[in-house]
Amino acid sequence: MTNIVIDTNVLLSAIYSDKGASYRLLSIIDSKKFVVNISTTLVYEYEEILKLKSKLGRSDVDAILDYICLIGKNNSIFYLWRPKLKDVDDDFLLELAVKSNSIIVTLNGKDFKPASEFGLRVMTPKEFLKHIGEI
Repeated sequence: MTNIVIDTNVLLSAIYSDKGASYRLLSIIDSKKFVVNISTTLVYEYEEILKLKSKLGRSDVDAILDYICLIGKNNSIFYLWRPKLKDVDDDFLLELAVKSNSIIVTLNGKDFKPASEFGLRVMTPKEFLKHIGEI
């Protein structure tokens, strides 16, 4: 099964609009077509950004995060490669993807160019949905 790591910007996009690929990806998150890999650091980032920038209330954000934690595969990461990316705040996401051998699903692919050094793929939500035959 395909492993993925979902960047926070994809979750935020899905919350803002129910029309795009980000929303479609979230709507099939429990489809068993892929495994969502998470880490404590990633969940904390999801929480911080979604509560700060989304239009949802805190309890709705908590419900989304609880579900992601329920279905996601938790991974421990140890911050071994900092700094590797242009945005050092994304380095933990790269390390999580390496550890879980995941495709990074993001709206900012250019920020993850070094992922190819580790044999990882970076896709937009739309590209990933095409990859798994959902569009």
